[in-house]
Amino acid sequence: MLTNADIAELTALRREIHQNPELSGVEGATAARMAGLMRDLGADEVLTGIGGTGVVAAFRGAAPGPSVMFRAELDALPIVEAQGLPHRSTTEGIAHLCGHDGHMIGLVGLARMLSRQRPARGTVWLLFQPAEENGAGSAAMLADPRLPAFDYGFAIHNYPGVAMGHALLAPGAVNCASVGMRVRLAGATSHASEPEKARTPTLAIAAILPALLALAQGGVSDPGFRLVTITHLNMGEPAFGITPGTAEIWVTLRSQRDEAMADLRDEAMRIVTDAAAIHDLNADFDWQDEFAASINHPEATKIMTRAAEATGIDLSPDGLPMRASEDFGRFAARAKTAMILLGAGKDNPPLHAENYDYPDDLIAPSVRLFERIARELTG
Repeated sequence: MLTNADIAELTALRREIHQNPELSGVEGATAARMAGLMRDLGADEVLTGIGGTGVVAAFRGAAPGPSVMFRAELDALPIVEAQGLPHRSTTEGIAHLCGHDGHMIGLVGLARMLSRQRPARGTVWLLFQPAEENGAGSAAMLADPRLPAFDYGFAIHNYPGVAMGHALLAPGAVNCASVGMRVRLAGATSHASEPEKARTPTLAIAAILPALLALAQGGVSDPGFRLVTITHLNMGEPAFGITPGTAEIWVTLRSQRDEAMADLRDEAMRIVTDAAAIHDLNADFDWQDEFAASINHPEATKIMTRAAEATGIDLSPDGLPMRASEDFGRFAARAKTAMILLGAGKDNPPLHAENYDYPDDLIAPSVRLFERIARELTG
């Protein structure tokens, strides 16, 4: 079990990592730190550069058995952190405001436990994923032929708004699928006194925006749930003498299930292309921040439920699925997976807020939960 010294050292390490955040896809120093810690703790194998900066460390048992993966994320956010925190980010404009620093420490704590008592059978893999925040990391890791095979995969995400000692867990949908659609409309400019001589996107935008918003349907608990959010709009130049000839629209599309996303994308594109044709505009698209839905496998959820109950965590399915996305869903193509939302305190600032900080009191319960799962499956 974790000692008081363990908790003090893990807490200090968490705060050090918090002070040195790195953005999605460029987590080289953070990844090197995690790989070094895994080697120091006696991992049997440490793979680096998986899918970019990803790290995977193995603790093997003597007998054959299942391959069990536990995931944490390496990346931070491009947000200016509030003043006043003693361990505030030293890189202005980048901060761990989602708790990935704490998630990493959960795996470091698990590695400590496995170093003291190796698995009896099978393999426990500790996976440090890059680029979670933009949805690119899991796909890149899964596309890397060096990524090992897993039978099970588990993850924790801290969740402000839920009391400490409580958690949200249920089989089925946990996080929605989402994708960012960036639309560029191109026509021709004219003098502002002669708008009839332009091919301007003004009226096209006026038609596109309400039509896109009308694609939303249902509540998040409905498998057919869809949500469309306009996140950014830019048209023409900031000048009074020019009729605009170009525009850009950023839209986030969201669905509870992956199957619904293809139809939603097609409908959104059709709205844009139809309006562009009417107003003699060219339209092109690109897609970013693509997240698969996270769906908890029934068997993996039962294993995680037993571990949570055994470690004193009070479980509820209320609030699931979440509208927000999480880049854990794609690992379900490789393993039976489950993710739990571990309460970070009802009064803690929300995720991605400038004054959010991962509660250090979650370190010990996270390690205990992961270790309980590891011991059940690998002894």
